[in-house]
Amino acid sequence: MSKTRSVAVAGAGWAGCTAAVELVRRGHQVTLFDAARTLGGRARGVALHGHTLDNGQHILLGAYRATLGMMKRVGVDASTALLRLPLQMRYPPATGGMDFVAARLPAPLHVGVALFRATGLDRADKLALARFSTSARWMGWNLHADCSVAELLQRFDQTDNLVRLMWRPLCLAALNTPLENASANVFLAVLRDSLGARRAASDMLLPRCDMGALFPVAAAEYVKKHGGTVRLGTKVAGITLAGSGWMLNATEAFDAVVLATPAATAATLLRDHAPDTAAQLDAFTYEPIVTVYLQYDAALRLALPMYALVDDARAGHWGQFVFDRGQLDASQPGLLSVVVSAAAEAVAQDQATLAIAVAAQLASTLQMPTLAQPVWTQVIAEKRATFACTPGLQRPANDIALAGLVLAGDYTAGDYPATLESAVRSGIAVAALL
Repeated sequence: MSKTRSVAVAGAGWAGCTAAVELVRRGHQVTLFDAARTLGGRARGVALHGHTLDNGQHILLGAYRATLGMMKRVGVDASTALLRLPLQMRYPPATGGMDFVAARLPAPLHVGVALFRATGLDRADKLALARFSTSARWMGWNLHADCSVAELLQRFDQTDNLVRLMWRPLCLAALNTPLENASANVFLAVLRDSLGARRAASDMLLPRCDMGALFPVAAAEYVKKHGGTVRLGTKVAGITLAGSGWMLNATEAFDAVVLATPAATAATLLRDHAPDTAAQLDAFTYEPIVTVYLQYDAALRLALPMYALVDDARAGHWGQFVFDRGQLDASQPGLLSVVVSAAAEAVAQDQATLAIAVAAQLASTLQMPTLAQPVWTQVIAEKRATFACTPGLQRPANDIALAGLVLAGDYTAGDYPATLESAVRSGIAVAALL
């Protein structure tokens, strides 16, 4: 479009904030709405216990070029906002788990050397992983017919130990879906950009600040600086056609609208305008993520910024990864965060009971008895954290074939699961469409 248009962006999560930034950059008059009073959607900061915590702990990849590009555009310095670590899967030594760290070498040597050096894997495990990686590269990291991750691993004779220590936790962390139900093709796309990527692209990036400060807050300031408007605490409850444009809440007219709301909300808003897209969204099921925060004495410091954990719900071991927040943010010494993905069983637990169980798990696996007695705990459960990323899932396009109305979100069509990168890519895509 060569002329300036008024555009409403409904939803100030990462997709909506990206769309708003791109649209004002292109010279359009943008109003960014969100029903909440906090920017960031499902990746935001939450004020608790005198800290700004995240509603969920995140890991980014060096391959997230769109996300890193948008952060740079709005003035966030990724070198200080993110801790860059080589690709790794490291368990506490006492657990007998693996210790795998990518070498600082060009790809694919970075993974090959890491595999040779890895402990906790025997010869059969290492051969199975090498065979899988070679075959996946040969296939172009894609299957002609999608299947579950469990079936994919079985086809390539992956050992039980490798599945338990590497493939299962990677699948949970990346897709937030159990490997028995998770899409092999989406999983392969993630592996393509980690195990199969150049070394820097495979790096793991841990936020040093809260998720709101990492991008959405700076994005909103960018929008306002470039003449746009940000209206928090304002719910978009309805959209109607109005001539060549759209009316929001039957009161405000815009030339175009970006729907960047949660999928269920988008389905409701689209019911009368794009029933096929609404039906696709209605078909989604969801997986929760639980983050357990545990505060200890400020002198506490783990040997590493993060560890993988062996989870076992029957033993009350819910945690899958633990992060030492004090190594990420100097203002949070002694604070640990523990992530439980695909957390349906964990969500069903009483929160105080869950926190005590996680503290006991840390005390046992890290061999630090004092961890059983945190100063305080906080459980944050996102019950609809992501869609269940199942084989062959039909995800709606950004272009829903309605003039001036587009859809953005990590749930729209793409080869990635519900990640920050998916959200940002969708925001860029809808801005280009409009």
